[in-house]
Amino acid sequence: MFDTVLIANRGEIACRIIKTCRKMGLKTIAVFSDADKSALHVKLADEAVHIGPAPASESYLRADRIIEAAKRSGAGAIHPGYGFLSEREDLIRACEEEDIEFIGPNLAAIASMGAKIEAKEIAQKADMPIIPGFVATGLTTEEITEKSAAIGLPIMVKASAGGGGKGMRAVHDAETLPAAIAEAETEAIRAFGDGRLMVEKLIENPRHIEVQLLGDKHGGLVHLFERDCSVQRNHQKLLEEAPAPNLKKETREALYQAALNLGAIMGYYSAGTVEFIMDAKSEAFYFLEMNTRLQVEHTVSEEITGLDLVEQQIRVARGEKLAFAQEDITCKGHAIEARINAEDPAQSFLPQTGKLVHWQGCEGLRLDSGVARGSEISAHYDSMLAKLIAAGPDREAARNKLIRGLEGLELAGLKSNRSFLREALRQKAFAKGEATTDFIPFHWPQGWQEPDSWQEDQICLAAIGDYCLSQRQSQEREKSTPWTGLSGFHLLSSAGRGAQIHYAITRQGENEETVLCLKPQQGPREGEGENFVISLEGASPEEDRQFEVSWLDERHMVIGEAGRSRTYCCVKEGEHIHLSCPLWEAAIAITPLGEKRQAASGGATGRPDQLVSQMHGLIAEIHVKEGDEVSQGQSLVTMESMKLLMDLKAEASGRVKAVTCALNQTVEAGDVLVTLTLADEA
Repeated sequence: MFDTVLIANRGEIACRIIKTCRKMGLKTIAVFSDADKSALHVKLADEAVHIGPAPASESYLRADRIIEAAKRSGAGAIHPGYGFLSEREDLIRACEEEDIEFIGPNLAAIASMGAKIEAKEIAQKADMPIIPGFVATGLTTEEITEKSAAIGLPIMVKASAGGGGKGMRAVHDAETLPAAIAEAETEAIRAFGDGRLMVEKLIENPRHIEVQLLGDKHGGLVHLFERDCSVQRNHQKLLEEAPAPNLKKETREALYQAALNLGAIMGYYSAGTVEFIMDAKSEAFYFLEMNTRLQVEHTVSEEITGLDLVEQQIRVARGEKLAFAQEDITCKGHAIEARINAEDPAQSFLPQTGKLVHWQGCEGLRLDSGVARGSEISAHYDSMLAKLIAAGPDREAARNKLIRGLEGLELAGLKSNRSFLREALRQKAFAKGEATTDFIPFHWPQGWQEPDSWQEDQICLAAIGDYCLSQRQSQEREKSTPWTGLSGFHLLSSAGRGAQIHYAITRQGENEETVLCLKPQQGPREGEGENFVISLEGASPEEDRQFEVSWLDERHMVIGEAGRSRTYCCVKEGEHIHLSCPLWEAAIAITPLGEKRQAASGGATGRPDQLVSQMHGLIAEIHVKEGDEVSQGQSLVTMESMKLLMDLKAEASGRVKAVTCALNQTVEAGDVLVTLTLADEA
């Protein structure tokens, strides 16, 4: 029997496990890399052990360092969370050798389901429906093409190992198959150290349905109903819910039985998930894979059953029998989870890095978070910041609560997918429970973009925020007008009321600069806020905008225009104003004219003869060398950041003048990677 648990993970899931351990009276040991020495999970745990440099391959993926940390701290058990080492056989073997309890399934279960090829063979023995396909490893491109033609396009090339959308490529025509094979193999090797591939018939426009299993070491095995995880981007889930909407009763029962059959044939114990691809019209379903460890979306199953799955995993690891039978488990209400990621949906969900200068949850909803105000979001790990979960008596109640919750969540410092998630939840197809895995490309075929009206609002509010915060700082330095808390405070001296300030403003990640003029006005009554008129450069006087401003506290201001008002969070960090409101968050680079202008484009040069890094990351591949001829749209460099591989392509045709980056080099946003001599200059 163990009383101390080492958590071989980080971020949100580490924090979530710590909370359950604390509830059970167990001592917790966190592990951390150089990048995570100030992370929230380190602060929450009873103790923390350093395990290496920032790259996961040198820290969180080092089973030997995890075991050493457990021995040093006296931990009797290791919980792997999900991702990292949660399905790695070497960690379980090491636990067995050191007599440390692994809180998860046995080695045989992980080995049998760890590779999709072997998993399909076992699923067939359990009489589960299987998608037509074949093993591609060892075959030539010509043989793969021939076999794919026999199945019929479209097909999916996918890595045998791992998950999370890595090493997967959809192929709709034979011409793109060779490139898809090469890309999937490269990505699989980088992500999992295993380049084996398989090919399956692509089920178009399907639903992604999964069944949660829970088993003990004494043969007890139950299901905790199903989840729908169809809303995905880049094969990674964004919205998950339980139970799945609009399924026939007989389909649900067949899903449960299929999952239980697979678990039984494996002798499975702990909390795992059997995943299926389902035809949206016929409800015919096919085995996809089994994740033998805890899933990110386990929270929605907890909400509808009232069970704590981490607690159940710990009890199973202790050798306890399940305290309930299948008939004792009931499904109550509905729950939906939204993954809050540091990414820019308007730029194909490009991961974002940087400092979280403000973070505040909303009341009444479950927020499983791995961050806090001041957290640094690194390129070394996954982009997920937190999970927001809404539960209600029915699906519509849960959906509306989640929309309100996303509007109440405040974050500033970097872009997130919060606004996109809100819009996705409001789509009719999602509201009606009709979302499939093609939900995002179908509704936003050209990619999701912020409404134009948001952009002008953001630059106007940034100017107001900068002016007011500067005035406040000046007053505090002079120890003049005191801070008056919730009643608001008077910002401007009478001598400053006629002043006008011109600002040069650039939204983070963009090149276009906007110039505006901010004019403070006499307020209606002394001490009740301030009025401003803003004129945009090039606009007529009739287009001037008038704002009324008052402050709630040091971070929140109420801004009114044309009889309507809204509360905004406003924080200044360096040259940026960070804004957050129920609809959006934005980082604005702002420079009062007359001061030295600084580049505010996040490193973008706007020059087609230069290939510039868009973010902090690692140079994974360099496809060109000095003197090479390149064409517009050709991939020049591949970067890796937050587990994603991104091709950086030439904006124009020309000849490579210089390659100013190196393989495996860490680069920052704005670094010039390749310089071209353009074709029209040659």
